[in-house]
Amino acid sequence: MAEPGDEAPHYSAEDARGAEINLRTRRRRLIFMAGLAAFVLFVIVIRLLAWS
Repeated sequence: MAEPGDEAPHYSAEDARGAEINLRTRRRRLIFMAGLAAFVLFVIVIRLLAWS
């Protein structure tokens, strides 16, 4: 349980912004792009199956 004098840490807006995607190597970029492409293909296949 928190003590009465304890305060939550304060973060500036710059420090609290969203995470960055670090794709520094070619391999990581390829894996990321393959994941996006797989998701898009998955959605297309599901749509096509739903119409049948």
